[in-house]
Amino acid sequence: MPQGKLYERHVAPLLLEALQDSPAVLIHGPRQCGKSTLALEVGRRAGYDYISFDDDVARLAAKDDPAGFVSDLPDRVIIDEIQHVPDLFSTLKLTIDRRREPGRFLLTGSSNLLLLPTLADSLAGRMQVLRLHPLSQAEVAGRRPEFLDALFARNFETRTVSRLGSDLADLIVAGGYPPALLRPTGRRRANWYIDYVDAIVQRDVRDLARISAFDVLPQLLRLAAAQTSNLFNLSALGAPFRQTLPTINDYFALLERVFLVQRLPPWHNNRLSRLVKTPKLHVADTGVACALLGTDAETLRGDRPLLGQLLETFVFQELRCQAVCHPHPLAFFHYRDKDKVEVDVVIDAGSRGLAGVEVKAGATVRKDDFRGLRKLQRSEPGRFVAGVVLYDGEMCASFGDGLYAVPIRFLWESVRVCRP
Repeated sequence: MPQGKLYERHVAPLLLEALQDSPAVLIHGPRQCGKSTLALEVGRRAGYDYISFDDDVARLAAKDDPAGFVSDLPDRVIIDEIQHVPDLFSTLKLTIDRRREPGRFLLTGSSNLLLLPTLADSLAGRMQVLRLHPLSQAEVAGRRPEFLDALFARNFETRTVSRLGSDLADLIVAGGYPPALLRPTGRRRANWYIDYVDAIVQRDVRDLARISAFDVLPQLLRLAAAQTSNLFNLSALGAPFRQTLPTINDYFALLERVFLVQRLPPWHNNRLSRLVKTPKLHVADTGVACALLGTDAETLRGDRPLLGQLLETFVFQELRCQAVCHPHPLAFFHYRDKDKVEVDVVIDAGSRGLAGVEVKAGATVRKDDFRGLRKLQRSEPGRFVAGVVLYDGEMCASFGDGLYAVPIRFLWESVRVCRP
């Protein structure tokens, strides 16, 4: 049963709502990010029983007789790590169709079950899915995130704050996994991340696919960490290995399925033919990336190019964590044209508009730092709402036309959003 410090997860209210609406609710995300802790914390108050498929007996019983296993379940039950028995979904469908009551099954999964066709077919309309990421900085700090509200409201007031300075590298290296944050900084925390990656490869990936070269996966993940926030380059990733590029792409897809890496799609616009259509690569957690690269905070502070790469990934992680609990759906992209003008993160809120975020590790902002945001603004004049350059400076200030320079710490600290 999960132990350790309890953080208030921003997705918890959405989980409570989902259990009132849907017969089955799935929390999925990487191992050790807090899924079981969240499910138990919510389920304990509502009288849920708990079963984990990390338990050999429970897993084998469900595989051997899915119908009998489900028929013997309590009225309300948490089934942890359900990805180990994917065939159970069809049985759950039949059970739900016989008695359709909200909140019967609270499921967790450590691989992206949405990629399974059987799941899409079996529980469509019967299950709500919630994504849980490693901890955001707002959750670690115990604050309600307001940055996205302020961004789409163009509501950043001019004021001065203190820089993060050397603390920025510490935050990047720390990452967001709760068990890692319980350890002292430095070698002991890095060792947790290395052991974590090894466990994922040896256990979860083996459940997903039969591959012979398991030693390739940690090396491939290390290369991905070195290329985080760059355009996805399969040839560069595959160069050190004696494997075909399609095989390397399949291996990378496995790392995506267990939430260790992510491809950020390019922004597209039918009116613009010069946009680069290659996704960006991001590791899913900067703590994992730094441990794989052997980089501690002191080293990172002295390596400005690597600091810039990891900071962009760090910001993207924080934004996607906050988006999970945002009241409106948000989609993430990057913008880059063939002149290499770019915006690190483009956030599409549908009918509510479009916003851009550029990330800079320095302590000053110049007019030229808004070049990509202005180009995006010109290409989407009817939809562009606001753009910010996030930087490690002191001043939050407007540069006109909905463009702002904003200190990075405003991502998780109060930005004093004025609400009607």
